[in-house]
Amino acid sequence: MPKFLMTRWHGSHVIVLFAVSLVFITILTFYRWEIGVIGLFLLGIVFIYTKRAKDSFEQNLEEYVSTLSYRVDKAGDEAVNKMPVGMILYNEEFIIQWANPYMNSFLSEELIGKSLSEFSEQVSSFIKSDNEEQLVTIDDQYYHISVVKDERLIYFFNVTDTEKTKELYEEEQTAIALIYLDNYDEVTQGMEDQVRSKLISQVTSALNNWASEYGVFLRRTSSDRFLAVLNQRSLHLIEETKFDILDQIREATGKEKIPITLSVGIGAGEPSLRELGALAQSSLDLALGRGGDQVAIKQKNGKVRFYGGKSNAMEKRTRVRSRVISHALRDFVVESDRVIIMGHKNPDMDSIGAAIGVLKIAEVNEKEGYVVLDPNDINPDVQKLMEEIELHDSLWSKFITPEQALEELSEQTLLVVVDTHRPSLVIEPRLLDRVERVVVLDHHRRGEEFIEDPVLVYMEPYASSTAELVTELLEYQPKQLKMDILEATALMAGIIVDTKSFAIRTGARTFDAASFLRSKGADTILVQKLLKEDIQHYVKRSRLIENATLYHGGVAIAKGKENDTYSQVLIAQAADTLLTMNEVVASFVISYRKDKRVSISARSLGEVNVQLIMEKLNGGGHLTNAATQIEGVTIEEAEDLLIEIIDSYFEGGN
Repeated sequence: MPKFLMTRWHGSHVIVLFAVSLVFITILTFYRWEIGVIGLFLLGIVFIYTKRAKDSFEQNLEEYVSTLSYRVDKAGDEAVNKMPVGMILYNEEFIIQWANPYMNSFLSEELIGKSLSEFSEQVSSFIKSDNEEQLVTIDDQYYHISVVKDERLIYFFNVTDTEKTKELYEEEQTAIALIYLDNYDEVTQGMEDQVRSKLISQVTSALNNWASEYGVFLRRTSSDRFLAVLNQRSLHLIEETKFDILDQIREATGKEKIPITLSVGIGAGEPSLRELGALAQSSLDLALGRGGDQVAIKQKNGKVRFYGGKSNAMEKRTRVRSRVISHALRDFVVESDRVIIMGHKNPDMDSIGAAIGVLKIAEVNEKEGYVVLDPNDINPDVQKLMEEIELHDSLWSKFITPEQALEELSEQTLLVVVDTHRPSLVIEPRLLDRVERVVVLDHHRRGEEFIEDPVLVYMEPYASSTAELVTELLEYQPKQLKMDILEATALMAGIIVDTKSFAIRTGARTFDAASFLRSKGADTILVQKLLKEDIQHYVKRSRLIENATLYHGGVAIAKGKENDTYSQVLIAQAADTLLTMNEVVASFVISYRKDKRVSISARSLGEVNVQLIMEKLNGGGHLTNAATQIEGVTIEEAEDLLIEIIDSYFEGGN
């Protein structure tokens, strides 16, 4: 019970006690006056003592309250003036009116009269926002600030030690890197032991020097693999160099006429070493799937950063992998009741040709096969091919709509996705969700988005086209293969379109595949008929090209007019045409599509990695062939974004 309540309680009871005592003594005096006098005397003495005690208590209480009030006031002054908490008062114009001594102790400048924006842009922005708390940096010190807007008062709590401890913890976190020599087995096959030893010694020495420079623990685990352990601080420093070790190894071995490239997969941002190892392996698979000669850094949140990728994927001389994949695909086909083949939206010649090739694999293994095609989403460039297919009754009967494909599904159905590996680009995404077994056949560099849990993946970025990969798979089918002229021609057309008539991305195996198709009846004259374009199409493409400008000494940028729309194919063809011009090493064409999205098609001769540039705009593709589509921007805004990324690309040397 509080003291003042106790005082009131005791005072009231004493008065009652005295009143009762007085009545009792009065009655006693009536009967025995001498005893009554004595009682009255004693009561008087008690009353005087009680009165003095009460006065003394009240005086002590008053002194205590006075002292406590003084101490509270003094403690408030001490808190304002000496506690390590900064305080600032500002007026309606955001001018500082008062600051406690602590604020002035860590800032050499005078604060009173200065605007908050002059004092700190971070603090000024925070005050004008709806946030109540924020972390800011002032003179290399970290402050957690909070505001009482009604009082226009800001509190500053110094959390520098906490933040620096957190930074130190993050910098010391472990990262694991797996380093793979992409084409070591290829280039050293048949090489003398002495030359091979000298080559690997050169590569190992360069890697050891690099590891020593950045404090990386490096150990060789096999002839073409290394394990590296480093911390986040070292990783940040290496990222600032854009992983120039890739260039060092490529250039050093290139001088010996034996170019070797590195692929590096790094796992970071995870305390568990087991998880880091899994992330590193996943990153390495991603780097290899994109063609090698690059670094992929993956964190648990799924974010991936890429570096390198400056060279084309090296063509593999051996066909062992294609033979193994062909037999594995045959096994999956035989175990299925039917095969559904699906390409990407708005399918091109390569997608249709590859689908027809997989349809043939199903046929030779005596299984029903169907190609999914949306009749409302057909690329104009394949219109002539589709007209030829419609005249071919047996082949045309194998083309079905997405709705029909959904009806054909069963538990034993095999789905083969060709010419893409991104779920968002397939013709009918619902098929991916309803089929248990999915096979992916693609020649594009692997991106972050990938079809979930495929049973078989055959991705070779060195290949000119998916049609080339499927042709090789056809060669290794165990049964006698007979192809119709139109089937072989469709595959040949896919290769010719993607190689620009064997001008780019063409290797020895590309010609081998073309030779095989020619032997099966592929008609090159029919291919030329299928690829013919009308005069209006040619004139429209020329108008798109005529306003092209050169940027960065070799980068051609052309853009369509705000009121014009172009098909994706025409935009891509314009980029291809620009690349044939003198002094052009890379080309970008920007225009509206019919769906009102801005499309950018990018091409290069290999010196510029257009894939990396397009990935910054949420696109993708190959080192020499990439594209993206952007919603909600004008052509001018898209051009500004593109130029900003091109500048960053050349300045960063990535």
